[in-house]
Amino acid sequence: MEEEAAAARSETTVFHERQKLQFCLLHALNNLFQEKGVFTRADLHRIAEKLTLDDPTKQNWSPISVVFKPHHNVITGNYDVNVLIAALETKGKSVVWHDRRSGASTIDLDGSEGDRLMGIVVNVSVRRLRGLWKGRHWITLRTLDGVWHNLDSDLRVPVPFKDIEEVREFLESIIAGGGEVLLVMNQQL
Repeated sequence: MEEEAAAARSETTVFHERQKLQFCLLHALNNLFQEKGVFTRADLHRIAEKLTLDDPTKQNWSPISVVFKPHHNVITGNYDVNVLIAALETKGKSVVWHDRRSGASTIDLDGSEGDRLMGIVVNVSVRRLRGLWKGRHWITLRTLDGVWHNLDSDLRVPVPFKDIEEVREFLESIIAGGGEVLLVMNQQL
């Protein structure tokens, strides 16, 4: 109910792709670009395979590496940060890993440095199946028409933040919980 009430505060039509299997990176990227199919499973699989072929440590793989490849799980997805960075580079974007020691207050959320910041992708630890399975989950935050939105694919609907301070508090909680904050920049560095 809280999600729906928060969504009603937003006047903007927001694209929101929902979670399927462990394809949260796919959904996070499409939510970031606000369009279905900007990236597909096949795109991310190709990127992950290229990263695997270019991997100088592939001689250290085990037989289980056939399914659990270095950059993704062939069956369920579950892509790593290298796939995120490579995918964004194909669209002319770059990723800056936020220094957690600085806290969220140093992130230019209000656009005072121009439109360099496209959005934020965070990676958090999650427990599923009643705590039996631990993994990681990708979440996109994006400003649309001046309003920041939580576009987490696990949410039923996108949730607008009340203000920039609420975004900072959310990011501080991600950092405090051991999550990673990645800034997606509009131009390559």
